[in-house]
Amino acid sequence: MIASEFSQEEEHDMPQIRNEEKRDHQAVEELTRRAFYNLYVPGCVEHYLVHIMREHEDFIPELDFVLEEDGRIIGNIMYTKAKLVDETGREKEILTFGPVCVEPDLQRQGYGKQLMEHSFTKAVELGYDAIVIFGSPANYVSRGFQSCQKFQVHVEGGKYPAAMLVKELIPGALTDHQWTYSDSPVMAISEEEARRYDDTLPPMERRHQPSQEEFYILSHSFVE
Repeated sequence: MIASEFSQEEEHDMPQIRNEEKRDHQAVEELTRRAFYNLYVPGCVEHYLVHIMREHEDFIPELDFVLEEDGRIIGNIMYTKAKLVDETGREKEILTFGPVCVEPDLQRQGYGKQLMEHSFTKAVELGYDAIVIFGSPANYVSRGFQSCQKFQVHVEGGKYPAAMLVKELIPGALTDHQWTYSDSPVMAISEEEARRYDDTLPPMERRHQPSQEEFYILSHSFVE
């Protein structure tokens, strides 16, 4: 998800990355809704996740960034804590991000990359050494994410979801162990509650589109 082409006649401020502030909350939720609506399912739940995530104990405000251009928020990335448990029962605190989004008409131009790379640097400064996400490999392998199987990171039951991707912020952070991944409870969104929240907002048309079938296939696939 990603930047805009500027007319030569127009002058624009360079996009700036900064931490989200309270005054940004509504704009970020509206942006998230526009970016995800009908992408994975008819409608979306990501804006509701943003709405409830900020109050959860696993949310990391220091890694909540907006991308601002000419006073307009055009991108956002948010992080929560997650957990790995190795074969001895030792727990390791790591990160997961999402939602990450860019204004729909500015995607595929570099803005998402800027947000991610900035957040990776800040995450290391905070002492984190690994990130696990769920997403399309096509969107994230260029940012250093690899199949979870390569790091022996699996979900409960020992399966390796095709959509579960891992990035070592510090090389070797996950070496020589097998890990079971658990994300924050805040990620267990009630679709019913999300839909009720969506119904309180200005109407958008819920519809089916091919990207939803792509998401279904990927989210139900595993690496052997």
